[in-house]
Amino acid sequence: MLAGRNYRCHCGQPVFFRNSKCLACGTPLGYDCERGLLLPLMPGPREGTWQEWQAAGAPAAAPPDDVRPPSLHNIPGQESGPGVAPAASAEGAGPAPAQPAESGEPLYKRCLNLSTPASCNWLVPVEDAADMCRACRLNRTIPDLTDPALPDNGYLWGLVELAKRRLVSALILLGLPVASRISEDPERGLMFDFLRSPVNGPHIMTGHNTGLITLNVDEADDAKREAVRKAMREPYRTLLGHFRHEVGHYYWDRLIAGSSWMDGFHELFGDETLDYAASLQRNYDEGPPADWPLHYVSAYASTHPWEDWAECWAHYLHMRDAIDTALSFGLSVDHFDLEFIPFTIDALYQPEHPDAEQFLTFLNHWTRLTTMLNEMSRSMGLPDFYPFILPTEAVAKLHFIHLVVSSRSWLQEEEEATGQAEKAEKAEEVANAGEPADAAPAQQSQGQRQNP
Repeated sequence: MLAGRNYRCHCGQPVFFRNSKCLACGTPLGYDCERGLLLPLMPGPREGTWQEWQAAGAPAAAPPDDVRPPSLHNIPGQESGPGVAPAASAEGAGPAPAQPAESGEPLYKRCLNLSTPASCNWLVPVEDAADMCRACRLNRTIPDLTDPALPDNGYLWGLVELAKRRLVSALILLGLPVASRISEDPERGLMFDFLRSPVNGPHIMTGHNTGLITLNVDEADDAKREAVRKAMREPYRTLLGHFRHEVGHYYWDRLIAGSSWMDGFHELFGDETLDYAASLQRNYDEGPPADWPLHYVSAYASTHPWEDWAECWAHYLHMRDAIDTALSFGLSVDHFDLEFIPFTIDALYQPEHPDAEQFLTFLNHWTRLTTMLNEMSRSMGLPDFYPFILPTEAVAKLHFIHLVVSSRSWLQEEEEATGQAEKAEKAEEVANAGEPADAAPAQQSQGQRQNP
């Protein structure tokens, strides 16, 4: 698990990821993205600051470092742990009076977008110079909220932001690099443009280009999105799915390109130097190959190795977040009577890896869960919850992605790059002082390829 999605207010009532206020007792709520917790809040010692709610006489809450998500194979059945805020003291007694938190407790400020149609409930550490949270500061362009010809821009943008926060919260808890290309990392960061096609104007295409993810805001309109889904013969099309797919392209650039993972990528996904535009055109003209279900997680994944990677990346995020949500509510299907043939360890990319059994347990739990949830959806006359079948080749690709994510290899590369830069700076200082240098300047790395 990363962190559960089962949250409670201090009054004991369930609250949800999107909530900025408890509807039962009125307590303000805020999401701490570093801890993966939705916290009940009370005013801090200074105006405009907030801190985690604490009952009078209660011991201080555990510091953030004590919040350790359980390992991937743990299946908790209790209503505590990551993602679950402290419950009320005595049921029916009502909330106890609040007291100021002990010194050293984290202080927060509200994200500036709380009072906008984005309704962002995320918290910002009070010492952070930014006025926006880690999700909102990724935005470069948002829809015009004052355009009288498009009065629903604010409503649609709010839906887009809710899906984006769900994405970003998972990326942070996975330990992936999430920095704003605008204000934090202009070379390797991430940013978003949320645009809307003008009337009788050019159509805005959703896509990724060198750290910039563009999303057509019309995708937040259920009727329009469903019409496109049917026209494209897609079994699944959602805002969150778009985000997870497009951010996969970004992390290919960020984690795979030019790294030691390239050999494994070529083995599983193929040659990314194939003409991308020609591959897209062939897919539109001829459709996917007839045998695509034997090799790919979706028909679109067969278009090009980049799209295969992005589709598998999106499915990995689907799996992680859905499993976390299920387990945080105590839902485990390991003992359900389901018609199910489990995957075996030889289906994984590296079956000899020390954590291979752990991932296999996770994978088979996912398959059982989606089998049950598909039947639940059918019982309501709705489309399948997860309208996909994982072929063995896709399982190996998912395991590869898991190894990339869990290795944190990007951290090591950044540390090495920082060390080289420091050596180069020191060498330059020595050279400028007229003394012999003991280190050669580090070579600059090549710029990142522009990804369609």
